[in-house]
Amino acid sequence: MEKEVISVQSLNKTYASGFRALNDIHLNINKGEIFALLGPNGAGKTTLINIICGIVNATSGNVKAFGYDIKKEYRSARSLIGLVPQELTTDMFEKVWDTVKFSRNLFGKPNDDALIEKILKDLSLWDKRNSRIMTLSGGMKRRVMMAKALSHQPDILFLDEPSAGVDVELRRDMWNLVRQLRKTGVTIILTTHYIEEAQEMADRIGVINEGKIILVEEKTKLMKKLGKRQLILTLQRPLHIDLEDAPLNISEDRLELTYSFDSSAEETGIAPLLKRLNDQGIELKDLRTKESSLEEIFVKLVGRHS
Repeated sequence: MEKEVISVQSLNKTYASGFRALNDIHLNINKGEIFALLGPNGAGKTTLINIICGIVNATSGNVKAFGYDIKKEYRSARSLIGLVPQELTTDMFEKVWDTVKFSRNLFGKPNDDALIEKILKDLSLWDKRNSRIMTLSGGMKRRVMMAKALSHQPDILFLDEPSAGVDVELRRDMWNLVRQLRKTGVTIILTTHYIEEAQEMADRIGVINEGKIILVEEKTKLMKKLGKRQLILTLQRPLHIDLEDAPLNISEDRLELTYSFDSSAEETGIAPLLKRLNDQGIELKDLRTKESSLEEIFVKLVGRHS
């Protein structure tokens, strides 16, 4: 059985205003996995991360990192965690090298210039090592935040919207580094609005909405359980008969028919549909299938629980 590196039990957070940001959260995260936490704005993603990282105090509940209680054994727990926050918070007048080195020293780690050099090179920051942070682009500042989070060699890395405002090339480099980290056993928890990234990167998906975890599932199982497949039929000529009684979406030019079905069902209904079209003399030009995306599943889930 995989070792749990993070255990969240009965976690609640209510702010002084009375707003309940988290409602009875239970969540376990396993060593070496990439876990994606999805949810709309205001769902509680950042609050949950900040509590696990010891930045925000929970109203009630318990959080452990590698068995260390995040409140009672804060230093031991926090030393194992790296955080790339959503907001770019760092000293803008500092040079890149100095701020990353300082972050490592904050955790009581000895100087290791070779490690910092490797981190900066992995994040394409080496050429900027003597630049002041204020002179960098938004994407480069985001990379500096990641370098700072990695400076003390954490076993758990939180990425809170890490690719927000980052161009495609930088995003690709960042995810390549994440994959490398996972190979070394680092556990990665990310929140993202780029749902296709979660679909590509994550081993498991958690969905949070209105402060409640509504689902945690292995990505492949989630896609199979909730994803629908679509059969897309392209016709030789525009559809000339009435098929309104069939469960089809017909394109405006009547050249494309889309039929949704459950691929795990014993009877998909495809064979009778194709027979009916053939009997009506409708000739097909092309036939292909498409799976639901994680985004479609996510929208469906949130809609169901809102």
